[in-house]
Amino acid sequence: MAYVAMTHAEAQHSIWAFCETVEVEMLNVGLTGGIACGKSSVAEMFREKGAVVVDFDLLTHRLQEPEQPVWKAIVEAFGKQVLNDDGTLNRSLLGAQVFNDAQKRLLLNSIVHPALFDEWHRMIAAIEQEKTRAIIISDIPLLIEVGKQNAVDIVLLVYSAPEEQVVRLIRRNGYTRQNALERLASQMPIDEKIPYAHIVIDNGGSLEKTRKTVNDVWNDLLLREEKKRLSPRP
Repeated sequence: MAYVAMTHAEAQHSIWAFCETVEVEMLNVGLTGGIACGKSSVAEMFREKGAVVVDFDLLTHRLQEPEQPVWKAIVEAFGKQVLNDDGTLNRSLLGAQVFNDAQKRLLLNSIVHPALFDEWHRMIAAIEQEKTRAIIISDIPLLIEVGKQNAVDIVLLVYSAPEEQVVRLIRRNGYTRQNALERLASQMPIDEKIPYAHIVIDNGGSLEKTRKTVNDVWNDLLLREEKKRLSPRP
């Protein structure tokens, strides 16, 4: 569990929604989508092309390691019953505890989001120190829900039709159809995200088709990166 899905109204009240925009000289792309849309696979394809990929799931796991400040805050808020025997967070148990409780979701996200966003700032700054040019693709599941689409130069949406999401959840997670539909209902509908996107990658076809689309998008991003890099600073 990276951070728990919220309704659009809940997201607008998230502490993370009030964080400042990240100003970077490199091309800053926000990769987003919905559950079971294939974002991770698409992100890996971009990594193979040469993108610097920032995975918010991995960032969250790092912040939630035992004895880290976020881990301590979660344990204080939800109790030691959300821990495994080795002290790590039982993410499945924690997710189940907050899934149907809006107040608990807001509490958990208010703990995780600010620290996550701060870590993102630090990672972007470190990348800029190490590289003279780069295309940074940040895999941010709730980018649009929390109103941070303007924190990146390009919003890149990985799209799969809702029925395809359901099928993938059943196959991948072993959900019943009802479980899968409930998971989708807890998130912002994927079709409502399309107007926010600069680029949409349809991931509903074959792997080969998605790879071709990623290749075309990558070439477009290279041109956008060059244009931004060569543009005079105000």
